[in-house]
Amino acid sequence: MIYLDNAATTKPCRECVRAVTETMENFYGNASSLHKMGTASINIINRAKQAVLKGLSLGGAPLEGDVIFTSGATESSNTALFGLNLRLGSKIVTTAMEHPSVARTIDRLAERGYNVVRLAPKDYADFEEAIINAVDENTSLVSCMAVNNETGFHVDVKRLYKAVKAKNPRAFVHIDAVQGFLKIPLDGDVISASGHKIHSSKGIGALYIKKGIALAPLLSGGGQQKNLRSGTEAVELIAGLEAAVNAYKYDFERFSELKNRLVGGISAIDNVKLNSDEKCLPNIVNFSVRGVRSEIMLHSLEQHDICVSSGSACSKGKTSGVLSAFGVSDKDADCALRVSMCAENTPEEIDFLCEKIAEAVKRFRR
Repeated sequence: MIYLDNAATTKPCRECVRAVTETMENFYGNASSLHKMGTASINIINRAKQAVLKGLSLGGAPLEGDVIFTSGATESSNTALFGLNLRLGSKIVTTAMEHPSVARTIDRLAERGYNVVRLAPKDYADFEEAIINAVDENTSLVSCMAVNNETGFHVDVKRLYKAVKAKNPRAFVHIDAVQGFLKIPLDGDVISASGHKIHSSKGIGALYIKKGIALAPLLSGGGQQKNLRSGTEAVELIAGLEAAVNAYKYDFERFSELKNRLVGGISAIDNVKLNSDEKCLPNIVNFSVRGVRSEIMLHSLEQHDICVSSGSACSKGKTSGVLSAFGVSDKDADCALRVSMCAENTPEEIDFLCEKIAEAVKRFRR
């Protein structure tokens, strides 16, 4: 099996599997219990928090603040966006490339009376500058993803955070770091992260909360995690996340070599358009094989045990708004593919993929 859909989910690494198993077998105490088994669980949670804080800064000074653990990035983003004390009727600046877990949540805030401004990358040469320029004295929130899941387009969030705070210190900054965690340096008032995108397990996410930022809890109950996220902590999943964070290495040069190999291979095929440019991280490559619909190409590649994804993410016949935010036409979005790589992928797998795409084009192109 050639798995090239790592932006959707990743295979749990050995370190994660081992940590989850050992914790389930040996450290199954409730973290709220006062005995030594409870203390052992608390120690695991605190150790994982430090690993996440260190990972957010990517080698720099660890960010100041706290981390709570959630069921995933969807819960993390909902907790952040609904939990911040936003001034009613104020302005929210966000982008047209956001994941539905953020975009739909901001839609709900708009229904409550907030003025939402959405910016598209296709309209600006300097996207960070465009977001900064949209911030004014009435802005209460800026919400932006660090790395786009469909194209790999990335935002300099450290620059963005610093500039937004300089322009309006009262504005909160939320960063969706699902695809950017452990890949680029991050900063923000609240930052969402997911375990299963970095070779941890599904069902575990994290939310960074900068020192001094107050959040209202999304979930009420026993008051766990400083009353920010009630519910007994899944210590085994938290241990697995820590192990995955510590094991993860993002090799930019190697991914660049694989991307160049892929781009070279598909460029030899007539009428293929690249949708991921130099502003995109190299582990995600989006391109349109014109004349062959995504679904047809996916099923053709599947016959050769190749797993990629559709770049169009169609819903009820509607083309992906995310790709259109990057200037991709509906017609090209309908035949878009996303190849997303991990450290285990090889040049030979990329060559085989290109070979099978070329064969499918000869067979199915209309």
